[in-house]
Amino acid sequence: MDFIMNLPFATIVLSLFCAVICFAFKDKKARFVSYFLLIASGIMSASVIFYNLSSESGYFVYRMGHYDAPIGNEISAGLLEPSFLLLFEVVMLLSLMGGSHRIMRDVEEEKQKYFAIMVNLTHASLAALCYTNDIFTGYVFIEVCTIASCSLLMLSKRTRALVAATRYMIFSLIGSSLVLVGIILLYSITGHLLFPQLYEAIGTLWSTGEYTFPLTIALGLIVSGLAIKSGMFPFHFWMPDTYGTATPSASGILSGVVSKGYIFLLLKIIFRVIGYEVFLDSKIHYLLFLFGICGMIVGSVSAIKTNNINFMIAYSSAAQIGYIYMGLGLGTKAAIVAALFQIVAHSLTKPMLFLSVSGLSDTVDGKQDFATLRSSAHNNIVAAVSYSAGALSMVGIPIFAGFIPKLLFSISAFGHGIKTYLMLIALAISTILNVLYFLRTLINIYSPAKVESARKTIRFKNVPTFGVIVLLMSALNILAGLRSQPIVSLFEKGLELFINIR
Repeated sequence: MDFIMNLPFATIVLSLFCAVICFAFKDKKARFVSYFLLIASGIMSASVIFYNLSSESGYFVYRMGHYDAPIGNEISAGLLEPSFLLLFEVVMLLSLMGGSHRIMRDVEEEKQKYFAIMVNLTHASLAALCYTNDIFTGYVFIEVCTIASCSLLMLSKRTRALVAATRYMIFSLIGSSLVLVGIILLYSITGHLLFPQLYEAIGTLWSTGEYTFPLTIALGLIVSGLAIKSGMFPFHFWMPDTYGTATPSASGILSGVVSKGYIFLLLKIIFRVIGYEVFLDSKIHYLLFLFGICGMIVGSVSAIKTNNINFMIAYSSAAQIGYIYMGLGLGTKAAIVAALFQIVAHSLTKPMLFLSVSGLSDTVDGKQDFATLRSSAHNNIVAAVSYSAGALSMVGIPIFAGFIPKLLFSISAFGHGIKTYLMLIALAISTILNVLYFLRTLINIYSPAKVESARKTIRFKNVPTFGVIVLLMSALNILAGLRSQPIVSLFEKGLELFINIR
């Protein structure tokens, strides 16, 4: 076995080890442990990508312990798994570094090391969700991710943090329960938990017509559970309080990374457990398509109606998640590639928006209503520039990352009858609504204030780390928009592996 094949397992173990040793440190030192973890894990993820690109098969399976399947446990890595984990690690590192000054302000000093611990546990769970080849192991780390995510939210000193965390926990537990019941039902029917054996058993039973109804129920429960946890319409109403109440680093991690981890696991289950053909034959994708379109519209309308800029960005996340489920629901390879690029665009943009808004609100004592934020761009130029880049990306302006998935979705829509019209109309309406609420905020923050009030001017030298990070995020966003073809090619090759690996 080549040394590189050990790296996915080492990533998970290193994350758990770093979470434990953070108990021995205080605030800054614990945060530096998280920085080390994310950088080291990013290097390992990149190494796995290059290894698989140069290998003949393009993937490998790592057996844990001394027993083969189905007794033993496995993790697997192709191209999509390390690629998305690398994306998550980059976003987590930038979110943590860019919002470090707000962590020190929003989280009590004696609790700051727990913030780093929960970041490490979140990373461990995301690594496991990306690499696992066992559906029950996936469920275990779904629960680890849920606990860590709720803790990140609860550590904020804001008065609504506990209420928001409770609401988030309720929705998360409902989703987790549905996933668990679905896994139990699948195991009772097939007797397997590892992906390859499940795929073979489900394919055989489906082709013979045995257990078709209970299999459909099990698959529906798993898909529904992960959809709820990722914020698909109509289960997105926990987003405003969750993202709007947490400290900016936590908001960036929760919106840009955690929800995408659940979606990526869902994608693995669709291709590696259910089977692409069985998934389409079950008609579950029609519901994902319908709810995705509804989420695009309803999320944008809710964003227009709110008067809080953080809540607006949170509702926008519900609309952007709708794009992903619309692509999964269409069910074609082109639409799924578009959905994967939407994950990239959203992961790179949303944390940047939350960090930028924190910089703008700092000029007006942390207030987030539009009236108070008027003219705030002139008091924090760096935050204003990065917010502008994020807003233009969300609208879908060319050269930014957000333009590419809209283009790919539009191309993939043709040739599908009524779905073509629904998809194109939804894309047009959602884009217009995006323009309305993001343009409103851009005009607002750059326009002169109607009433003069005390404002604090924040210059680059006052928060250099924040300035460097948000500008770097803007540059990565533009880079992804300008150099999209290599990313699309990687996703296409990765999807082929998902279809062929059994």
